[in-house]
Amino acid sequence: MGTSLQPRTIAVLGVGRVGTAIARTLLDAGYRVLIAASGDPERIAAIARIVVPGAEPRRASDAVAEADLVVLSIPLHRVSGLDPVEFIDKVVVDGMNYWPPVDGVIEQFEDAPQGTSAVVQGLLPGAHVVKTFNHTGYHDLEPDRRPADAPDRLALAIAGDSADAVLAVARLVDRIGYDPVIIGALAEGIALQPGGAVFGARMDAEQMADALGVRKPDSQVA
Repeated sequence: MGTSLQPRTIAVLGVGRVGTAIARTLLDAGYRVLIAASGDPERIAAIARIVVPGAEPRRASDAVAEADLVVLSIPLHRVSGLDPVEFIDKVVVDGMNYWPPVDGVIEQFEDAPQGTSAVVQGLLPGAHVVKTFNHTGYHDLEPDRRPADAPDRLALAIAGDSADAVLAVARLVDRIGYDPVIIGALAEGIALQPGGAVFGARMDAEQMADALGVRKPDSQVA
């Protein structure tokens, strides 16, 4: 993998409520954050100054090229418009959900027996897709953060097929204030989607591991 296990610059594609919450959380954790939407970055410059102060607006292609890790937080119907070449060898966090009332019915995501992230991986075949963030509410992401030793620290589940990519994301999750719970291959991430076993749940690591039937090791980010 051509990316560091300790990402420093992160691109967040999407400036809606979810994307901006993730971007603020990453900034607070000390990451350099590039944000992008479709088109000219000047269109989102005001959003960056007011809603995500400290984030740097970029064109999406430039943000992806410059970043060590990319977070996708865009409507799923836009994923097919991304250029897969730009994502080759990138760790890509899929923080998206399929919402037919909002997105409309998208056949490839409607029929996704291995989960929607597997479809994203198919659309970006050279990327290392990892699923997390999508099972927690954007309104909970910032206030629920806790230091590493806090007794009330909550967990975020992580699924992915690349061990190195999963480890990079696990370290990021730990750094922003959550215990990472690695649940297995990308297809296991179906449990994090709407209707899944932990969608919308606010659990600590032990509860998360029990709910998903995985063992919680002493450290998932060593």
